[in-house]
Amino acid sequence: MDNSVWIKQAGVEDVPQLALLFNQYRMFYGQSSDLDGAATFLQERITHKESTAFIAYSSIEDRCGLGFVQLYPSFSSVSMQRLWILNDLFVISEARKQRVGRQLMDKAYRFALESSAKGLTLSTAHDNKIAQRLYESLGYERDEHFYTYELYFKG
Repeated sequence: MDNSVWIKQAGVEDVPQLALLFNQYRMFYGQSSDLDGAATFLQERITHKESTAFIAYSSIEDRCGLGFVQLYPSFSSVSMQRLWILNDLFVISEARKQRVGRQLMDKAYRFALESSAKGLTLSTAHDNKIAQRLYESLGYERDEHFYTYELYFKG
């Protein structure tokens, strides 16, 4: 696999490749494969500008998807500033040695700066040590002051 990586903000034209990666990402987290559902979900987020995703391709010519990062907009009431939730990061196993995850994280960082955001926030599983090492190597700090609570509705 070539070391050249091309990262771009995903548009509707990228949904087919992005959906393949997103489907794998969801399966990594124990969900059943649903490629059509993934494509629909991503199409809606991009069309309605409800998220910003960046996709890493093997090259401009090949357009073989290597990974993606997806950000959702939020705001900090206390600081009265924009905040981005880095909700999804996924890189195919064959591309992990190319530092694609680090490059996607860098793209997200630059995007947040350019949008005058206060910062980026993310969560990861307690046992996802590889991701934790990446985030900490990029300067992310683990929050030791706040607990996260969730309430899910059946349906």
